[in-house]
Amino acid sequence: MIKELQLRILPKTAAESSLLRSYIADEFAIRRDSIKGVRILKRSIDARQRQVFVNLKVRVYINEEPADDEFISIDYKPVSGNKQAIVVGAGPAGLFAALRLIEHDIKPIVIERGKNVRDRKKDIANISREGYVDPESNYSFGEGGAGAYSDGKLYTRSKKRGSVDRILNIFCQHGASTAILADAHPHIGTDRLPRVIENMRNQIIRCGGEVHFQTKMLSLISEGQVRGIIAQDLTTGEEKEFLGPVILATGHSARDVYRYLHSANIFIEPKSLAVGVRLEHPSHIIDQIQYHSRDGRGKYLPAAEYSFVTQVEGRGVYSFCMCPGGFVVPAASGPEQLVVNGMSPSSRGGKWSNSGMVVEVTPESVASSLPSREGQDGFALIMLEYQEKLERLCYNNKGEKLAAPSQRMADFVNNRISADLPATSYSPGIISSPLHFWMPKDIRTRLQQGFKEFGRKSHGFLTNEAILIAMETRTSAPVRIVRDNETLQHIEVSGLYPAGEGAGYAGGIVSAAIDGERCADALAEQNGQS
Repeated sequence: MIKELQLRILPKTAAESSLLRSYIADEFAIRRDSIKGVRILKRSIDARQRQVFVNLKVRVYINEEPADDEFISIDYKPVSGNKQAIVVGAGPAGLFAALRLIEHDIKPIVIERGKNVRDRKKDIANISREGYVDPESNYSFGEGGAGAYSDGKLYTRSKKRGSVDRILNIFCQHGASTAILADAHPHIGTDRLPRVIENMRNQIIRCGGEVHFQTKMLSLISEGQVRGIIAQDLTTGEEKEFLGPVILATGHSARDVYRYLHSANIFIEPKSLAVGVRLEHPSHIIDQIQYHSRDGRGKYLPAAEYSFVTQVEGRGVYSFCMCPGGFVVPAASGPEQLVVNGMSPSSRGGKWSNSGMVVEVTPESVASSLPSREGQDGFALIMLEYQEKLERLCYNNKGEKLAAPSQRMADFVNNRISADLPATSYSPGIISSPLHFWMPKDIRTRLQQGFKEFGRKSHGFLTNEAILIAMETRTSAPVRIVRDNETLQHIEVSGLYPAGEGAGYAGGIVSAAIDGERCADALAEQNGQS
């Protein structure tokens, strides 16, 4: 017999399997020796009151052995001799699009400007060591996309466009822990995600698909409709045609692609951004605040998370991509840029916790502060240029190599220079800088007001033990590559399927993966392969 039960229990009981079995046996009058297995289906933490509880949905196997099917797997068939489609970009949108094409009996040809996920790791290490950013292999470009070395968080609110559970099951099929199927805020971790990405790539190749690294799209081949791309092998300089309909999944930092599309008169439009800073606290402070205890999380709770949002002068101010027990990283993708992001290992056991603290910025608000721009030619790239301006501004205020301008949190709110700075997880180092002076006023003043409100809601959050590390600018794409709502093709160019975060239709690993699959479905349907 199998029973599914809802439990509200203490953290220690949830953490220790023997205690959990005993609790179930006592609470539901089940003989303990008849419980052959307990599978956790859903898990969340309720820390609203002083006593923290864990909510569990469990499947209890009574007098029968648990089934082996912890996740639903897909049988991918060979496609080597079939019709082919081009996938530009090997981030989550591109990888999931390629796997979905295989399900539709279409051979995917994946083109990725960066390196494979393992070789890319060496270039990322050099950013902190040498202060050098390889413009083709960094935190944004390379196999796995921006998410591969930026935390691996899988939580998303985008559930209307596709099945989140399906995406999580595919991750499990390729090596992710099945815990992601249960956790309310699933997370693979920066240390484990690369192996999962490699397994997905190997699956594509085993089925007869192709994956070309260090191969950069230069242009589309378009004769009334897109029928392929011209790409360059970055190791040899050789140019080559790849033919087939194109899923464009280049990620939110491929600014050269946006400029190419604009110059080729392929319609794009600016979209709102959120920009600000990385805010870093010692982990124990966040644990104490969120778990209402001087002892913090103790032995049985994970590093605490938080989420804040408010409105200041008509614009949103909110936390973004919160990384408990994580670290801050340099996320530039080219010269004269200083950009920061956050990540966490699977254990989330680090000394610090960080999140983006950002302010909503609209194309209209940026345009109102600039000289008049006429029509599409002057407006399409306005948010891209705004991002670049902020990143140069931050770079010009940096220290040696990529030491980031920083300020203690309370000092920033009170317009005081920080005489010194605490230790940080940001490995290139930090330098005291008056962010309250040089940061654009519309961002600065809204952050200051937002921090005051967050401090009132959570006593101890607004503290000089926390630091602001500048700047967080890559929360999303600065443009949208406009597509038809039904066919998912570009509104003016058939055969081109803009996908994922870089196209302006997703925000994170799971939503990008869902969007990549949707584009693959649309491509298959319109090419008679559905």
